[in-house]
Amino acid sequence: MALEHALLVALSEKPGSGLELARRFERTLGFFWQASHQQIYRVLARMEADGWVEVETVAQEGRPDKRVHTPSATGRAVLREWLAAPMTLEEFRSETAVKLRGASYGDRAAVLRNLAQARADHATRLTHYEQLEREQFPDPAGLTGAALDRWLVLRGGVRLEQFWIDWTTDYLKAHGEAPR
Repeated sequence: MALEHALLVALSEKPGSGLELARRFERTLGFFWQASHQQIYRVLARMEADGWVEVETVAQEGRPDKRVHTPSATGRAVLREWLAAPMTLEEFRSETAVKLRGASYGDRAAVLRNLAQARADHATRLTHYEQLEREQFPDPAGLTGAALDRWLVLRGGVRLEQFWIDWTTDYLKAHGEAPR
């Protein structure tokens, strides 16, 4: 997947300026695909040059004009083609896994301290996801279309964070550490 595809999804959900898109990205797709503000702006410019997005300039009182991006017909076609392409098997590439495997060859106490902090960070993220779920999807049984898709991806995030918490808890307990 390229950042372009993630941005086309985000702009299909709601057109926006580069700043609005970067902020929304951090709160939504950014949990699954990392991109800096600079990367988003660079890619948006390339998408505009390639005809994937249309830009409307909106005048603002007391501020510079805002450039609102919307997927063009070409961009929507690119997104449809990408969505229809077969999904590749996700590879599990994890620095954490390599450090846990190699802990016997270094400072295990430092690895355990760092792992406990990582577990706490995953617990914080899980709490955030669960809060988003309660606030944005109080009645998931009635969801359809794009809202159902967003809820199901959020549920995947909840399960992924629960995986990290469970796995790190197992490792910490096996080495005599009580998870915080």
